[in-house]
Amino acid sequence: MNSLTVIMPVYNGEKYLKEAIDSILNQTFADFKLLVLNDNSSDSTPEILDTYQKKDNRVEVINKTENEGPANLRNEGIERAHTEFIALMDADDIALPTRFEKQLAVFKNNPNIGVCGTWLTFFGDKQKLIKHSVNPENLKVQFLSSCGIGNPTVMFRKSAIKDFKFEHQYVPAEDYGLWSQVIQVTDFYNIPESLLNYRWHPNNISQTKEENLKKANVLIKKKQLLHFGINETNTNLDNYLYAVSLKRNLAPEQVISVIEASKDLKSRNSETKYYNLEIFNKHIDTVIIRTIRNSSSYNKKFYSYLKNESGYFGQIPFIDKMALFFKSLL
Repeated sequence: MNSLTVIMPVYNGEKYLKEAIDSILNQTFADFKLLVLNDNSSDSTPEILDTYQKKDNRVEVINKTENEGPANLRNEGIERAHTEFIALMDADDIALPTRFEKQLAVFKNNPNIGVCGTWLTFFGDKQKLIKHSVNPENLKVQFLSSCGIGNPTVMFRKSAIKDFKFEHQYVPAEDYGLWSQVIQVTDFYNIPESLLNYRWHPNNISQTKEENLKKANVLIKKKQLLHFGINETNTNLDNYLYAVSLKRNLAPEQVISVIEASKDLKSRNSETKYYNLEIFNKHIDTVIIRTIRNSSSYNKKFYSYLKNESGYFGQIPFIDKMALFFKSLL
């Protein structure tokens, strides 16, 4: 019986599918099942998959008769998996040969870790090395403002994600939605080495649904504020949100409201200790200093508040204090 299931959804992926599958089949760790869920593709994807299924018994294909979307397909793959370890993979990326071997070693040596990602490298239209934090407590705080793990690099213990699922309403940010919940119940870790090449091209789902992405990100961030007892009915909700996730060009009056919200968040976290106090406070401080720096305008009243009441003036670099002073006089 296999010890790992690899889940790969694909829709009209003929252009890059072979490279993606080959990168999985050529892993140094070979004891796995590759479960490919074909989302009713209309190109040559079914024929490509049929060829692989016939020549390698590790490949299993599920052909859908209607388009269901990547979130639903990943959920189905997880439900079908009978292994404790599950790896995710996209049909246009390339996994480096030692990816699975190194991720499984992390799990073997760290029973507290439930989700393991890796660094990744953008290639194609955009080239960049993406380095996510390796510290579980840092990652937990980072998720308040952004996703701290690359979804196609993820391997996880099936037992660790409990009943959480990818939610179709969050596409194309369904990964951020899921992992922002799972990180509350298990430790995350990123191997500090690029073990996946992420193909950046105009047809990336994250590129084609940019508006959906922005809306979903806001919903996911607000959902995390529930840990502080702050829900949708809270009239100050946006200010709490901007205290953990930078919002540029706020008017001075709202910057003041965000600063006051940040103080309240620090107080709530000091009581619950839900997030590491030092890391959480440092994250808040960084966001607030940047918010002040990116205020839409400045005036004497705002400067007076920053200097005498905000509690942040001492953290503002000297050169920025001078700039604030002169901008407030104009």
